[in-house]
Amino acid sequence: MPPLPLRLFALFLALGLSACDDAPRFTKAEPGEARSGGSATVRKTDQNAFSLPSANLPPSRRVDFSVGNSFFRSPWVIAPSTTTARDGLGPLFNTNACQGCHIKDGRGHPPGPEAPNAVSMLVRLSIPDAPAYAKVIEQQGVVPEPVYGGQFQDMAVPGVTPEGKVRVDYTPVPVRFKDGTEIELRKPSLSITQLGYGPMHPDTRFSARVAPPMIGLGLLEAIPEDAILANAAAQARDNKGIAGRPNRVWDDAQQKTVLGRFGWKAGQPNLNQQNVHAFSGDMGLTTSLRPFDDCTDTQTACKQAPSGNGPDGEPEVSDNILRLVLFYTRNLAVPARRDVSAPEVLAGKNLFFQAGCQSCHTPKYTTAANAAEPELANQVIRPYSDLLLHDMGDGLADNRSEFQAGGRDWRTPPLWGIGLTQAVSGHTQFLHDGRARNLLEAVLWHGGEAKAAQQQVLTFNAEQRAALLAFLNSL
Repeated sequence: MPPLPLRLFALFLALGLSACDDAPRFTKAEPGEARSGGSATVRKTDQNAFSLPSANLPPSRRVDFSVGNSFFRSPWVIAPSTTTARDGLGPLFNTNACQGCHIKDGRGHPPGPEAPNAVSMLVRLSIPDAPAYAKVIEQQGVVPEPVYGGQFQDMAVPGVTPEGKVRVDYTPVPVRFKDGTEIELRKPSLSITQLGYGPMHPDTRFSARVAPPMIGLGLLEAIPEDAILANAAAQARDNKGIAGRPNRVWDDAQQKTVLGRFGWKAGQPNLNQQNVHAFSGDMGLTTSLRPFDDCTDTQTACKQAPSGNGPDGEPEVSDNILRLVLFYTRNLAVPARRDVSAPEVLAGKNLFFQAGCQSCHTPKYTTAANAAEPELANQVIRPYSDLLLHDMGDGLADNRSEFQAGGRDWRTPPLWGIGLTQAVSGHTQFLHDGRARNLLEAVLWHGGEAKAAQQQVLTFNAEQRAALLAFLNSL
């Protein structure tokens, strides 16, 4: 091995990364490492960094991307309306546009103390599983709350009562590093008030979820299923306390159970179904795959409200609009990494591997040759996720199952683009409910299977912590 550059060697010594350690040694960037999305990677790093089409998308196909973007970005309106292509909002909903949750195609956030609505954070609802609901569980993964359904909707069209209000309060949780540095985490407490349709089931389970970033979703969809299952097999074989499991979920179009890969608990099998359920649950819009309004039997005003369906029963979101939105969501590009060769970033990468973070945040894949879009095929990508479920401990538990995901399980979120969260979304609130106010807090909330990695990070001194964050912010 050639000698390390003097500055890099000195930094490794300062961070305790001697040549005798068992952790991998990264002394320079890997070939192509900056291009997280392969040939689809874009170079923009400003507030619009998450809103660009794949770099290898030809001009002839960018028209569909732009039209899909218009339906993703623009508000839907209440029916009946002269704007027939965009009417049918509600009757119950969380937002009037996809961009209302995925602001600038980025990450949502929990509501502030004075926010009138939760908007970019939604709350899932369910009651405990029971044999009588076997078919419902097979197809929905949960048993919805009988009065309010599977998703709490805090907005409504005129004449329909919203389901209620959502508030989040926090309790401080102190954490101390080995060097004596103390930081304060915050533990969320969810409150549902002003219930519009009477009390909920006494055993209702709640799960707050912020909207995740939209970048690279088509590339994640193009990862071969065998590669995801191979991650699970390798983790089981290694027997080191990491035991990722695939979720198995219902495919509405195929009417069968398949691999799940999207959503905080990998509860959706593909992007089209993810979009369909978002149109339905988030905005109250019908599609051919989900042709009914999201109203329960007790919500009579919701059921009787005007519909935006066409005269012959066409859904509010036509198949063509759904196709265009799918094309848009598949082709939102991943930004290139920054400073991949910087000494501090390389040192942080070594610390990331030393702590074992890569055991779940799998760095690299090659997408399938038969990807849904040709530009997404045969790409070497670096999402830093195994797309598997992991037990993350009591601290992050929502105690709500979803298909084969348990109450402590979460899918490993991809890390690509995470360092641009502030630039795009205007905040740095992470994890499924936005409780972490920065990346270090997010790391320290890791428990369960990730407890050993969290404990390793707690031994890092200030310089090591800075290096780890430099690496994460380069992603």
